[in-house]
Amino acid sequence: MAEVGRRYRAAAHSREKPVILDEFVALTTYHWKHALRLLNHEEAPSSPSRHFGPRIYDAAVHEALIVVWESADRICSKRLRGLMPTLVEKHWSGTATFLGDELRAQLRSVSVATIDRMLASQRASAAGLRRRRSSGLVRSQMPVRTFADWGDPGPGFVEADLIAHTGGSCAGSFVHPLVLTDIATGWTERLPLRVREQALVVEAVEVARNPQPFPLLGLDTDNEGAFIKGSSPIVS
Repeated sequence: MAEVGRRYRAAAHSREKPVILDEFVALTTYHWKHALRLLNHEEAPSSPSRHFGPRIYDAAVHEALIVVWESADRICSKRLRGLMPTLVEKHWSGTATFLGDELRAQLRSVSVATIDRMLASQRASAAGLRRRRSSGLVRSQMPVRTFADWGDPGPGFVEADLIAHTGGSCAGSFVHPLVLTDIATGWTERLPLRVREQALVVEAVEVARNPQPFPLLGLDTDNEGAFIKGSSPIVS
């Protein structure tokens, strides 16, 4: 642009000026008035300022996203993004009844980066509410795998999680379903437990082996005490 500007100003009143202007407009797709202003300036124009558009997601989307995240047991943003359609339309059926079509569409279209940004404060406040850690010896002996480390496993490697149907209160007794989900196929087994106890978890895993169409090769859990307790995990 600086070189074309020098040529344009050097052309003075010759017939070459309109030709240079037309070439510059065709190359940059600028309006000819804007192109004239640029070519008549001797110093190079400053870089255009970065424009931030209006915020797409309002407070309603933010609040709904928090509810979805909590209902999904505070999973990472990448997994939450992949499960969003299912959470909104099915698993979140108790709340989704009052969600409008526009809000549902916004939740389904939200990006992983936006989820990270919108949930940053909630994750920071929830960091101090984690359960007590299991034995340091047990933790040091068990490998840690994140969502990005799975790669492309074959059938037989499952993730295990316990859910508490408390109805909003932890008082009294309630069901603790053990959910086993195969990473490769999505095959899911759900087994109800009366209490969160390691022996019952072991029995439930043994029961879940029978209806599976493939052998159980690996079991990934969180640091729940029913999975990791005392001096050894529930499975070797």
